[in-house]
Amino acid sequence: MLIAGFPAGAWGTNCYLVAPAAGEECVIIDPGHQAAQGVEDAVRKHRLKPVAVVLTHGHIDHVASVVPVCGAHDVPAWIHPEDRFMMSDPERALGRSIGQQLMGELTVGEPDDVKELTDGAVLELAGMEFSVAHAPGHTKGSVTFGMPEQADIPPVFFSGDLLFAGSIGRTDLPGGDHAEILKSLARVCLPLEDSTVVLSGHGPQTTIGRERATNPFLREVAAGRGDGFTAAPRRGM
Repeated sequence: MLIAGFPAGAWGTNCYLVAPAAGEECVIIDPGHQAAQGVEDAVRKHRLKPVAVVLTHGHIDHVASVVPVCGAHDVPAWIHPEDRFMMSDPERALGRSIGQQLMGELTVGEPDDVKELTDGAVLELAGMEFSVAHAPGHTKGSVTFGMPEQADIPPVFFSGDLLFAGSIGRTDLPGGDHAEILKSLARVCLPLEDSTVVLSGHGPQTTIGRERATNPFLREVAAGRGDGFTAAPRRGM
């Protein structure tokens, strides 16, 4: 399997291109702010053919390039219905003070073909399987994408802004809910195998085992004491 990732734009949002191998079809995850050129560079370098864009949530730092990327390759974008409005109205998604700062430099809207994600769905794209888990808390429509273990490759978990190396996503923007993100961590992350590779929306990769042992939020949730835990910095828009 090939996973080509790069941080894009002002917020360093990780965009990923996933394919069975170089020279084959691929899926693009979270083409955010200023990600279009990086996507095209990766497509050329690895001789890939994009077949879909999938989005972990609707914040502009994860979806800002969805229209040009989908348009360039004539592919659909998949997003949870509760976050779909954010592609066209990022100001409402972020709050007026943050949203107004961005409107002068961004062209917003939906691509021509939008498909909606559902909890528990399995997407079969580019010869690969992506299991969808609805994981609200950072936004109401946040989702994660899981890929099963393959030969000598451990399971892979695209966590979006749910789980980071050492932290979790912020919950102080419209639609965020701290209690809800803790429930999502418990329901979606804790059952995963320790060997699962976590590729998040910001920052370096990690594993579930490492986060289970060191991430203060995941440790508190695992111990059943997460309801009032708010220490440690959190990333993401």
